[in-house]
Amino acid sequence: MKIPARLVPLLDQFDFGCERLLGRIEGPVVDSGNGVEVEATPMTDAEYLWEPVPDCWSVRRQVDRPGAGATALVGAGDWGRDSADSPHPVPPPFTTIAWRLTHLGEMLAVRADHAGGTRTLTKGDYRVSPDAAGAIAGFSAAAAAWREALLAADDVVLDRIGHCTYPHGSDPEEPFIDIVWWVNQELLHHGAEIALLRDLYRYRS
Repeated sequence: MKIPARLVPLLDQFDFGCERLLGRIEGPVVDSGNGVEVEATPMTDAEYLWEPVPDCWSVRRQVDRPGAGATALVGAGDWGRDSADSPHPVPPPFTTIAWRLTHLGEMLAVRADHAGGTRTLTKGDYRVSPDAAGAIAGFSAAAAAWREALLAADDVVLDRIGHCTYPHGSDPEEPFIDIVWWVNQELLHHGAEIALLRDLYRYRS
């Protein structure tokens, strides 16, 4: 199926965001933004779980208590991600790389399912990884699933309100093209945050 013209730049942006993020956390090199490749060391488990300030939200064993201000650990398996029902804490808690990366993976995996899969998955079905390699693999698989959902969308689907029935957002009330844009901004801003946390970790005292 031919990709609708208005989806092409959004798909290119998504691919670019995934490539930049994976380059920053997997290495061995990443495009600096101007075509020059710079060294990027693979992310360690210590860095993945690093809490640069007190009371971070992160990923934790299900048998442990949620972090400060969180009311639940969400996810399948032995580990979960700090979470709270609305209204969320104010000011928002600072989140670790682990929290941000598993949030992205869960969002992509569940949205892919609600755009072209079983339309049954929730945040609680996503397996939260306690280590960097597992989280990177989970994110990569989720990004591939979301990309497949985009490739299946024609112009009719892009305009369809509620094509994606993702239960943790406004997706059922929005045209699919708006959800595609929203997912991209989530990827780009959380990817940038993860990159900055990598820089801070490298220069920590």
